[in-house]
Amino acid sequence: MIRYLVLAGALVASAACAQEATAPSHSAEVMRRYSAPEARQGVAVDRDHVYAVANSTIAKYDKKTGMKVAEWKGDPTRYPHINSCAVIAKELVCASSNFPAVPQTSSVEFFDPATMTHLRTVALGLGTGSITWIDRKDGAWWAAFANYDGKGGEAPRDHRHTALVRFDDQWRKTQSWSFPPSILERFKPMSSSGGGWGPDGRLYITGHDHPELSILPLPKGGAVLDHVGTIGVPVEGQAIDWDESQPGVLYGISRPNREVLAMRVLPAK
Repeated sequence: MIRYLVLAGALVASAACAQEATAPSHSAEVMRRYSAPEARQGVAVDRDHVYAVANSTIAKYDKKTGMKVAEWKGDPTRYPHINSCAVIAKELVCASSNFPAVPQTSSVEFFDPATMTHLRTVALGLGTGSITWIDRKDGAWWAAFANYDGKGGEAPRDHRHTALVRFDDQWRKTQSWSFPPSILERFKPMSSSGGGWGPDGRLYITGHDHPELSILPLPKGGAVLDHVGTIGVPVEGQAIDWDESQPGVLYGISRPNREVLAMRVLPAK
């Protein structure tokens, strides 16, 4: 009997912790909104510009004036679904897949943000799912591979097979983590659409359509990410990017409103 009481208590405590992590601790503060018709998949940001992502189009906007200053348009048969981008080491690095086609294929596309020209491709091919976002940390590449229950999914995988993968500089897979049940339940039937390492060294991710930002540091043990908190954000999921020129400021999009939003998420240090 004691054993069952201890087990029941552990299950209750686990459920309470999951509920606490899912409930938003606070809401992000909107600092500015930019009108951007291309704000359909995500946004990237650097010191002077924001980049609105729309499948086979990336539009560059002046951060101060909000004016569109350049654009890259790719062949939609070659680039059907650029889902997100981030400015990394002076390059615009984008996660691209063939979503919603199957079997799922993925690639990483590199651009020169100054000239908005395509530089090179790293073809990741078939396997883990559809790449949705990519980031760089601790000398490695980190990417999320989405899996879906319906359109764009590839049975027998579903949303529960969404994974965070770490690659070395030769794009060899070195480790991989799955997402915890509290996050997967919010993904269902879709997946993680955005993510990146915050200035505090923790991973922040978004889903496909919920106005929330989840905090997931790497676990101290095991292969499942820890879900330690949630922040309310005025964007409906989709891809995000931290502004390295303004620590604590995150950029996201409101797809229904075709807007890019700058948000204060973490306190300035």
